Amino acid sequence: MGKLYVVPTPIGNLEDITYRALRILKEVDFVLAEDTRTSGNLLRHFEIKKTIYSHHKFNEHKTLETVIERLKGYACAALVSDAGTPAISDPGFLIVRECIKNDIDVECLPGATAFVPALVMSGLPCEKFVFEGFLPQKKGRMTKLKCLVEEPRTMIFYESPHRLVKTLGQLSEYLDELRFASVSREISKLHEETVRGSLGELIQHFSLVPARGELVIVVAGKDK
Repeated sequence: MGKLYVVPTPIGNLEDITYRALRILKEVDFVLAEDTRTSGNLLRHFEIKKTIYSHHKFNEHKTLETVIERLKGYACAALVSDAGTPAISDPGFLIVRECIKNDIDVECLPGATAFVPALVMSGLPCEKFVFEGFLPQKKGRMTKLKCLVEEPRTMIFYESPHRLVKTLGQLSEYLDELRFASVSREISKLHEETVRGSLGELIQHFSLVPARGELVIVVAGKDK
């Protein structure tokens, strides 16, 4: 059998990639990438020449069987996303599950993921937290928010810039506008920033100063 390596890639600063990740990318037979252009740029930066195949949420069901057959034939592959750790709000879960079903070894390297530094920088309790990723855009969104009303742990969400104020408003409506929260953007990049305050204060801030880049919202849990 071959082997699937799940390889985290930098979320911004290219210096965050590990020596081990670079070694694996050099040694595998091929790379599965969320976006071949983005991953191609990364590999070229580190002077790694490797065949890259597209593997994203729109085609992963179709490509899964072919990839599994190659791994059964003793090939080794690296799975990467555009940034961060695959399967964390990115494609990856399906192929990992299928490898396990077929007794193909899976090894996940430790590495970059956006929500960990955002959580630490929020100033909120880190010993217990719940990662929600992206809230449902339509169906199930209100139901999810209602379920979080009594959540005592620190809550973490991903959001896009154009939906940030709307999401902060809904969190304020369901959880209380005085609930402490933080918004981190562009983590590890040149314009990295974390804004902290009540949900109401964050709504006012980002209504006046539109957010840019990748965003992580961290919200305090309900006081016991």
